[in-house]
Amino acid sequence: MNKLIIFSAPSGSGKTTIVKHLLSLAPLNLAFSISATSRAPRGEEVHGKEYYFLSAEEFKQRIADNDFLEWEEVYQNYFYGTLKSEVERLWAMGKNVVFDIDVAGGLRIKKQFPEQTLAIFVEPPSIAVLEERLRARQTETEEKIQMRLDKAAQEMATAHLFDVIIKNDDLPRALQEAEDLVTDFINK
Repeated sequence: MNKLIIFSAPSGSGKTTIVKHLLSLAPLNLAFSISATSRAPRGEEVHGKEYYFLSAEEFKQRIADNDFLEWEEVYQNYFYGTLKSEVERLWAMGKNVVFDIDVAGGLRIKKQFPEQTLAIFVEPPSIAVLEERLRARQTETEEKIQMRLDKAAQEMATAHLFDVIIKNDDLPRALQEAEDLVTDFINK
């Protein structure tokens, strides 16, 4: 049975770093689920690699066509979601699918596939550290940073709904903890 491994966290918590580490471990047989989004690419992001970039209108049409496993309007006209076709594509390759996904989306997938899914919440050391990380990226406006910080408090309140919480206050330890959790889940 193909497995689903979800990593959710506030922006800047380190979930992407953890996911990239796990994807580098061949024995886990993981493939990354590329999310769709209506936001504009940041920096060197490429359509079909980091995200499937859709206009807000395209995204709304795909919702109407029931093309998503889950989707969320994270901010007004800023949609994120998982296309059913993406998970089907990776399962057809015999892969276990790993997600770097927002809290609401992660919980929706877990609800649809409870036995096949390991849902992991990555907790930042603090909101102050989260703010430092977001500012260090230098990719977003002050308004966007404040929106992400406001959302972070709401997201952290949902951590208890996940199967496991990894506190990312020591990156090497967090990477090892994630590796152990995913290895155990895949092998059971």
